Amino acid sequence: MITIDLLRHGALEGGIKYRGKVDDPLTSGGRLAMDQVWQQLCADVDDIITSPLSRCATPAGTWSAQSGIGCMIEPRLAEIDYGVWEGKTMATIQREYPGMLERWRADPTGMRPPGGESPEELRARLADWWNEARVQFEGKHILVVAHSGSLRMLIALLLNQPIAYTRSIDMPYACLHRLIYQDGNTRLVGVNNPGNL
Repeated sequence: MITIDLLRHGALEGGIKYRGKVDDPLTSGGRLAMDQVWQQLCADVDDIITSPLSRCATPAGTWSAQSGIGCMIEPRLAEIDYGVWEGKTMATIQREYPGMLERWRADPTGMRPPGGESPEELRARLADWWNEARVQFEGKHILVVAHSGSLRMLIALLLNQPIAYTRSIDMPYACLHRLIYQDGNTRLVGVNNPGNL
């Protein structure tokens, strides 16, 4: 059995934009919200696995140093690459690519942000990681610190749901989802949505 806690990073400087590779820093409130979730988990977690982007890796590294819990940086957990959408607001993308963002937000299956990564490619790299992780972390309670796009896709993957399912998952900043993996099956057992702090 593996207990899998999935924590999205907190709010970022510069407001809401499409950021995959763009690595804007956390706001003070965004970091505080993540720290508050960590305080609820730290007594139970065996290992931390984090996206390499600083909005995830910096808090995760601090928690590891403070607690002595191991922290692994995992590039396959990084956010989807948004290509030319990187760093742009929703309004800008809607103006520059009429209708495309609306289709993407409804169901991104078979789509790709121009110059970016497809959801199928994101799912494939997450599946590659999970095939290793489910063996490596057997019997453990792990905390995965990553992004809205990658964590939604990971939930869909573990629950054997299609890519379109990702659009039905609510995941505000510093949100925590808990899954239990056992005997080849995964259950979603808890969601904590603290809101956009």
